[in-house]
Amino acid sequence: MALVLTNTEIAFRSQSDASLQRSYWLFRLIGHPWLVALGTRLMGWALALRLPVEWLIRATVFRQFCGGENLQESLSTVDRLAQFGIGTILDYSVEASQSEEAFAQNARVLHQTIALAAQDRRIPFCVFKVTALARFALLEKHDQEILLEPDEESEWARARERVAALCRHASEAKVRLFFDAEESWIQDTVDDLAYEQMAHFNRQEPLIYNTVQTYRVDSLNHLKALQKHASEKGFFVGLKIVRGAYMEKERARAERLGKESPIHATKAKTDEAFDTAVDFVLAHLDRMALCAGTHNEKSTLHLAQEMDRLQIARQDPRVYFAQLLGMSDHLSFNLSSENYRVAKYVPFGPVRAVFPYLVRRARENTSVAGQTTRELALIRQERLRRGLGC
Repeated sequence: MALVLTNTEIAFRSQSDASLQRSYWLFRLIGHPWLVALGTRLMGWALALRLPVEWLIRATVFRQFCGGENLQESLSTVDRLAQFGIGTILDYSVEASQSEEAFAQNARVLHQTIALAAQDRRIPFCVFKVTALARFALLEKHDQEILLEPDEESEWARARERVAALCRHASEAKVRLFFDAEESWIQDTVDDLAYEQMAHFNRQEPLIYNTVQTYRVDSLNHLKALQKHASEKGFFVGLKIVRGAYMEKERARAERLGKESPIHATKAKTDEAFDTAVDFVLAHLDRMALCAGTHNEKSTLHLAQEMDRLQIARQDPRVYFAQLLGMSDHLSFNLSSENYRVAKYVPFGPVRAVFPYLVRRARENTSVAGQTTRELALIRQERLRRGLGC
């Protein structure tokens, strides 16, 4: 029987009528790029000026895309998703910190997420950004192989130790931990950190995962080199495969510097690269594990069909599908209903701290062709089915 991903009764069964209505109006607003641009700019200014606008953000985009302001608040989302067989990827969505005090606080919260996941099987993954533990400028300087000053060497050593401590905790707790993706001009450094920890802690099973963005033109060569290196060194590879999160920023920077863009010129090329990368990992599951982070129906169907064709069990712990909270519920809930392993990214953190994440989500829905239109069409279909109007 063919897999169907558009059953809206299944897709939205976790949402009340009121919740569905809120989603409908939010996606209608997000569907206007000029409104998103204006709104995010105004909210950014208001937050910078310490104006009391957090309540408005919390009641709209935060409510749609985040689990809560702290771990305790996020547990209700964990509960709701688990009722429908969907796991949670705990994501403390704080990034681009600047001070040692902030890095230490971020590390404490990240260790708490690992400790919670170790006790709760409904949380199959945790995730962090290296920019929550190290200054972006320091990572950029290291990526460019610029000689660090003595104080920067000490700072780099502290950052590496924060990363290593997090991975060590995950390994001891048997919790799978993602390194999240970053911009291309610091990604080599992030990759080096991830693979250093992977080689150390993935000797028996894949626990430490890195993220590969397939809009990068070098993504497949990167995967092939990694697979070869891991095979030679005897460790397992965990991979989260995504299309990419910084498309506009990457292109703008390349144009500004007069460099060739590091990402594919078309969406079709990116889609092809994503499916090719997924196929490559499936062909090497003896040493690799996959979490496919995608909102694309065609790629989702492709992976599901390939699993069935290759007789990979739908509950094989080496293969997960993942989507962001508040988006593409038709994929998450329909996949889960067919017994595939699915997890939702559940960001949490203070409204002010996660605002950059929320801006990316709003912009993603306006810049990805058809994303908002698709979300709205499915919500309208479900509203009609429930008799709520079109």
